[in-house]
Amino acid sequence: MNRFSTLIAAAAVLVTSHGVAAGDAAQGKKVFNKCKACHSLAAGKKKIGPSLHGLFGRTSGTVAGFKYSKAMKKAAVVWTPETLVQYLANPKKFVPGNRMPFPGLKKKADQDNIAAYLQQATK
Repeated sequence: MNRFSTLIAAAAVLVTSHGVAAGDAAQGKKVFNKCKACHSLAAGKKKIGPSLHGLFGRTSGTVAGFKYSKAMKKAAVVWTPETLVQYLANPKKFVPGNRMPFPGLKKKADQDNIAAYLQQATK
């Protein structure tokens, strides 16, 4: 494989992979208790917040039938375990102007754990 082909193959892997969260999914399920009043894991079931079904690989502000803030639509974040962890650390800082009233998860372990859980639970 020549150098150009190697670069193209590497880029394809980066574009198509969503990474794997380093956390503990069982612990993440417990952390999700903080989220489930506002978010469903079922496809098409919105609550105060949008359904998280199919979260990874989706662009922010794109669940049909959910009224997002202009900030969330404009942010165009593609959700990966990494972007989710960044968002959950401080939602207002990561997407200024978003309407989610949640202050964030301050513990890195909680962030990683919920990302691991959601990777399993949102498929």
